[in-house]
Amino acid sequence: MTADAAFWNDLADEYAAKPVELPEAFERKIALTRGRLSPGDVVLDIGCGTGSLALRLAPSAAHVHGLDLSSEMIRIARTKTTAQGADNLTFHVGPFDDTIPFEPESMDALCAYSLLHLVADPPAALARIYSLLKPGGVFVSSTVCLGESWVPMAPLMWLLRSLGKAPLVKSLSKQTLVHEMANAGFVDIQQPDVGAKSRTAFVIATKPR
Repeated sequence: MTADAAFWNDLADEYAAKPVELPEAFERKIALTRGRLSPGDVVLDIGCGTGSLALRLAPSAAHVHGLDLSSEMIRIARTKTTAQGADNLTFHVGPFDDTIPFEPESMDALCAYSLLHLVADPPAALARIYSLLKPGGVFVSSTVCLGESWVPMAPLMWLLRSLGKAPLVKSLSKQTLVHEMANAGFVDIQQPDVGAKSRTAFVIATKPR
C-alpha cells in the first residue's frame, strides 16, 4: 500500500461524514456534468472517493465506473450503492496508472473531481484520460489550483506530507492546467462559473472527433 492510499484509508470515514463544501456550487457542477451525458454513455469517475458523484451521475448514463486509490473509500461507495439500489455502477480499487482495467477509447465521458492536483504527473494523467475517451468524448474536472494563492503553498504542503498530515499535492495554476489540457489534445475547453472558490478550476473539455 502506498503512503497516499494509507492516508486516504485513514481519512475515509471522516471524509464520508463531512458535509459537501459549497453545496450550491457542487450542484451546479453535477448539473453541467449530467447535461453532457446521454443515456447510453459509459462514464469513468477517477478519484471517485465515496461515490457521491458517481451515484448522482448513474441515472443519466448506461454505466458508471468509479476508480479510487483507497480501498476504504471504495468500501463506503459500494455500501452507499447497495443502500440506494443502484445497479449500473461498478467501483474499482487502484491507482490511475497503466494498470487501469479499461481499454483505450472505451469511455464516453470521464470525470476527475478533486484529482488532478493529487497526481504526481498531471500531463501524463491528462494524456491517459485523453486515450480512454472515445472521439467526441467529454472530460469534466474540478481541480484545486494552489498556484492561484498569493501565499506560496508548496513548502507548506511538503512539510505536511513529510509529517503524514497531507497527501501529495501539486501547486497548479488555472492557466497551466488549461494549457496542459490543450497540449494533451483537448478542444473546446470551457470554464463555466459555478460559484466555486476562486482557486478551484471547473473545466469541461472535449476530445476531437
